[in-house]
Amino acid sequence: MTALQRITALILQGRQAPEGEIREAVESLFGERFQRASIKDVQIRDAYGLAKEDSDAGVPWAGLINPDNPASGPYGGASLVWFPGETTSLIGFGVGTRGISPDEGILSRPGHRRRIAALRRVLAKKGVLIWSKADPTALGTSVPKDFTSKLPEFASTFKRYSNEMYLVASVPADAALAEETVRSFFDLYAYERGWTILKAYESEASELMGRLRDQLFQVPTADDVAKLVRARRFVVLQGAPGTGKTRLAEQVKLGAFANQGSTIQFHPSVTYEDFVVGLSPDTADQQLRFRVRAGALLDAAKAAAEKDFLLIIDEINRADLSKVLGEAIYLFEAGEVGGSNAREVRLPHPIHGRGTFRFPETLYVLGTMNTSDRSIASMDLAIRRRFAFISVPPDRSAIEKYSPAQGLQYFDNLADVFVEHAPDDALDLLPGHAYFLATDDTSLRARMKYELVPLLDDYLRQGLLGPATAELQSVRDRISDEVG
Repeated sequence: MTALQRITALILQGRQAPEGEIREAVESLFGERFQRASIKDVQIRDAYGLAKEDSDAGVPWAGLINPDNPASGPYGGASLVWFPGETTSLIGFGVGTRGISPDEGILSRPGHRRRIAALRRVLAKKGVLIWSKADPTALGTSVPKDFTSKLPEFASTFKRYSNEMYLVASVPADAALAEETVRSFFDLYAYERGWTILKAYESEASELMGRLRDQLFQVPTADDVAKLVRARRFVVLQGAPGTGKTRLAEQVKLGAFANQGSTIQFHPSVTYEDFVVGLSPDTADQQLRFRVRAGALLDAAKAAAEKDFLLIIDEINRADLSKVLGEAIYLFEAGEVGGSNAREVRLPHPIHGRGTFRFPETLYVLGTMNTSDRSIASMDLAIRRRFAFISVPPDRSAIEKYSPAQGLQYFDNLADVFVEHAPDDALDLLPGHAYFLATDDTSLRARMKYELVPLLDDYLRQGLLGPATAELQSVRDRISDEVG
């Protein structure tokens, strides 16, 4: 039995665990799973067997805390703790009752918060009852009743430590899932502390971090987008360059709409006349006159007369939407399309014998939007509220499949910088997976040198990553040095 299996077995026994075995089991991790020297970076607490009057508010617990804390009593900083019950145990991350010191660096780092949320999603998908706090440092936020009510035997635990907990899970009864849950908590805590994983368990720990990265960047499928388009009618795919937004939109058209659709690309020169309706010169019979010309929107509406039709607007935010849409923005109201009460606008130029226009029930709109180009003005709120938005992040699995191993390593190094240090409004600047796709090492080096590195240089010149700038510079230089 490995040290981790032994710890899991003890946790599963709850309050029936033999007294005194916790500390020995945890200590045996160092030298077996983690480098032996790392034990100096942890203090092990075991309050399973303390008398009620000597334990913290009578709540038995055990765990790992920052070694800079006193040897007993209240502590501060980030901890990995578990609370034994009669039928199960809780395991989680928490902040000591003395506050976030001496672990301000861990607890306030964006990456820690993001990985906590990712671990919650990973384990929840496996059926683990788990909850996480949006901000680990928000000590005024307690575990919600929606969660605590499902675990009544831990009422006293939540009463005492609810404000300090920021990730907490009920350890499953299933032995294999329990071991995976406990292992995930220990390996993530080790990662945050910077402990070295020994070679025998490197792949196991790397797999966990890979799954967390996958959760940090949840890639929507064509089916996901199609369902939202059907339900919401007007949808925008948003993300950084190279994340496959246009390709995804085309997949939706090809699959969910049986290839019934059209595409228009917006840019600063696109006008109302191009999109809705306008006048165009006609030199028939050697005389100059003007005729009414339908724009892309009216053409799409005509095509949708008898079948579902998808209008794709590529780079939707590159045009001046207020001017391009004009009064037609009034029609972009998902709940008021079709039927006798459908919204209708009067056109400046009658066309096809009609002076008014309304959306047919069979017309849907799917836009794509580049979120990394800060020179483009963002949508105004009146327009934004009429669309639903789906973020399209880089697809790590695509890099695993279609790039040499070094391509995945470059992506992970870059993703770690963004996840760890970038503020929320800069996270969507992470370059898409297309930058890392290559058939061999030679083509990968060329892509890094002539496509990725120049993009990172542009980010650095504009200072787009704020506090993550120094870390980004370091990764950029390392990639540049390796590809020549």
